Amino acid sequence: MLASTFFGLLAASGCSKASGTGVQQQGQSGGGGPPPPQVGIVTVSPTTIAEPYELGAQVQPYRRVEVRARVEGIIVERPFTEGSVVSKGQVLYKLDPVKYDAAYRSAVARLDNAKRTVARLEPLIPKHAVAQQDVDNAHSELESSQAAVDAAKKDLDDCVIRAEINGQVGRARLELGARVTGPGDLLTTIDELDPVYVTFHPSSQQLATWERDPRAGALIRRGSSLAVRVVLPDSSLLPRAGRLDFIAPSLDSASGTEEFRATFSNGDRRLLPGQFVRVRLEGFTRAAALAVPQRAVMQGMGRQFVYVVGSGDTVTARDVKPGPWSGQLWIIDSGLSPGDRVIVEGTQKVGPGRVVKPVALADSTKSSAAK
Repeated sequence: MLASTFFGLLAASGCSKASGTGVQQQGQSGGGGPPPPQVGIVTVSPTTIAEPYELGAQVQPYRRVEVRARVEGIIVERPFTEGSVVSKGQVLYKLDPVKYDAAYRSAVARLDNAKRTVARLEPLIPKHAVAQQDVDNAHSELESSQAAVDAAKKDLDDCVIRAEINGQVGRARLELGARVTGPGDLLTTIDELDPVYVTFHPSSQQLATWERDPRAGALIRRGSSLAVRVVLPDSSLLPRAGRLDFIAPSLDSASGTEEFRATFSNGDRRLLPGQFVRVRLEGFTRAAALAVPQRAVMQGMGRQFVYVVGSGDTVTARDVKPGPWSGQLWIIDSGLSPGDRVIVEGTQKVGPGRVVKPVALADSTKSSAAK
């Protein structure tokens, strides 16, 4: 009797505990699920924003001089180092001077003889002991001999080929022992590299876009307000800007592009002739532009899209067509409207149809890029 009463109490106690635990678990899971995730948003609004352009470009020397010989001969010396920086007047080549030295000495001897002849005849003129024609012929021979000496001296001097400008010398086209036949043989080149030119070619469509915008057209025509920056092959930015100094007067009929040229100082030799770079044109602006931080734009399945918080704080995916970058912002050409709330932070926590808690994002990149 006592035993049955004891087991009955234990059973009642166990049921009571189980019932209490069940109520507690039901209370924990019955609170309506987790709260909506918090996301950082920006509200899109039209603004005037900087609109830089990037184009492919190539570096060209400020001046390129072809080194050629004025006389023919065998190369006996080449004292320069290929690729080195040379100074104006520095010796680059020497040709065998034997033939030209002999011609010069022969011309000097002829000149001396002409001088002696004139010296003998002139004192005889007052005495009428010589014909005036003989004296005139002697003076003509003197002048002809002097001209021959000058020409022979120049040919002899031209056996030494010197740099005409300061710059970087290229590869030697002819080496020791080679025969130079005259000006037709290119010996090497010298490039003046400070400053240098950077040329780029906007397409006809790009030019038409600029011309439709009066501000852009004026910026191109003036040139002084347009900052030209160089993006190097390693994606670093050259720390100095260039100046637009030439625009071709017509389009290239083969490519349909127009040549633009900017000048850059190049004391550190960061820019080399033939180098392919990119130019960034700064100074253009777009009025009433819609832009979002770059990290708000996502890609997937061949499309670019953003997450937009709609009515009821519900997320939808919106396909967009991005334009150029402006600092840390991405200009959106189509797909967004003024007032759209675009998710910038927390995109990994959301998906289409999910309810979120939007919080305005204080994005400093927006204010810094807008003008």
